[in-house]
Amino acid sequence: MTKLITLTAAGALLAGMASAQEVRVYNWSDYIDEDLLTQFEEETGIELIYDVFDSNEVLETKMLAGNSGYDVVVPTGTFLQRQIQAGAFQKLDKEQLPNIDNLWSVVTDRTEAYDPGNEYSINYMWGTTGLGVNVDKVKEVLGEDAPMNSWDLVFDPANMEKLAECGVHFLDAPAEMIPAALNYIGEDPNSHDPEVIEKAGEVYSEIRPHIQKFHSSEYINALANGEICVAVGWSGDILQARDRAAEADNGVTVEYSIPKEGAQMWFDQMAIPADAPNPEQAHAFLNFILDAQNMAQASNYVYYANGNEASQEYLNEDVIGDPAIYPDQETLDNLYTTTPYDPRVQRTVTRLWTSIKSGV
Repeated sequence: MTKLITLTAAGALLAGMASAQEVRVYNWSDYIDEDLLTQFEEETGIELIYDVFDSNEVLETKMLAGNSGYDVVVPTGTFLQRQIQAGAFQKLDKEQLPNIDNLWSVVTDRTEAYDPGNEYSINYMWGTTGLGVNVDKVKEVLGEDAPMNSWDLVFDPANMEKLAECGVHFLDAPAEMIPAALNYIGEDPNSHDPEVIEKAGEVYSEIRPHIQKFHSSEYINALANGEICVAVGWSGDILQARDRAAEADNGVTVEYSIPKEGAQMWFDQMAIPADAPNPEQAHAFLNFILDAQNMAQASNYVYYANGNEASQEYLNEDVIGDPAIYPDQETLDNLYTTTPYDPRVQRTVTRLWTSIKSGV
């Protein structure tokens, strides 16, 4: 899906004065309040061309091929690191980012693992990968004591066999789903040892017949509509499903939980490609996003936590006060992060994931 945000009359006038400047942004689908895009154009006079993608792999293909034509892109941390190493990004000119002081050290300290010194990127959103459940259906199938806050829910074959009756979807994201399986069996989720990674295949071989589908976005509506009863997915997506179900008043109650055994913490970072056609305008867009109220508006819309400490006073209470979005310190301490695989290990991961999805 491609979205071209049309300038308002006032914005068009400003744009004409600014010699028809433009900025091209490539972001995840359903990941911003579109009112912000119009507001950016009106405030800056810069025309915004805004396209969306659904997987890191799609973005990475464009980035590593070069000449993407984009000025701002939003890779997840592990992919960002690999792309920085490949020379895909330019360092930020922080003189052009006066709002960068709004960033939150709790997040920037962690994103340094992917972007040392945070020289190439700013955090847009962060979250966790966990469990979305249709509470009533899961209890109906597994009983009142269903382990809805544990990876046992989906990695225990006995549970999955029963849950298959009401439908289970998994993320089509090997960089997240393989570490989750390793963590579940007590292995290092960040292991780069091919022999350890292969153990994830053993976990999935037992449950694969009961997984209805792997994908990156369909589970939002499927969960909200009651078409499935469990989704392993990204926190904000599942919270969107929760709210869509509530708005529809369709009798579906969706909850998100961070499994007690631990879960992956991920970071979506905004960065400027090395060959960006409009780097000055790209910096203007990043600085706009770094504004505390703008960043809060984005989080209030998508129900994801962000890396902007100054935005927190403007967040809705059902965002800042929800431990599924902003976890307490004990939960934060139990989250893990991963680092990108080198090409040799990536081949192992890709082959293994292909095998898991095909059920072979």
